[in-house]
Amino acid sequence: MIPSGYDYFDHDADIGIIGHGDTVEHAFEAAAVATFAIMADPAEVRPLTEAKIEFEEADLEFALVNWLNLLLATARERGLIFSRFRLSRERNRWRGEAGGEAWRADLSPGVEVKGATLTMLKVERRKDGWEARCVVDV
Repeated sequence: MIPSGYDYFDHDADIGIIGHGDTVEHAFEAAAVATFAIMADPAEVRPLTEAKIEFEEADLEFALVNWLNLLLATARERGLIFSRFRLSRERNRWRGEAGGEAWRADLSPGVEVKGATLTMLKVERRKDGWEARCVVDV
C-alpha cells in the first residue's frame, strides 16, 4: 500500500502534483499538501485557523480540481496559507477542512499557485492505493 504522501512530476511551464493515499479522500488530502507546499513549507505553517470546504461532484477527476481550486480561492480570499487537510465524501457530496494561518513575515515564501488545471488530470485506484494528479498553474 502507498503511504499517504505527495510527489511532483515535470511539466514545461507549470508544476505537476501527485497525491497518494489508501483512500481517494486521503489522496486528495495529500494533493492539497503538495499544492500548498509549493507556496510554503507545511512544517512551518501552524494550524491556527480552520476553513470548511463543501461541494458536490460525481466525477472524481473534476472533484480533485474543484477541491484544490476551492482551497486556493479560500486561502487567497482570507489571506491564509494551509498545511493540514481533511476530506470526507458521501456519494457526490464532499466535505473538507483546511487548517492554517495568516501569512506571516517569517514564512519562507515559495511560488504562488494560481489554480489547479485539467492538464494531465487523473484519479485512479491502483493495486497499492489511490493516486490523484494534475498540473497546477504557477
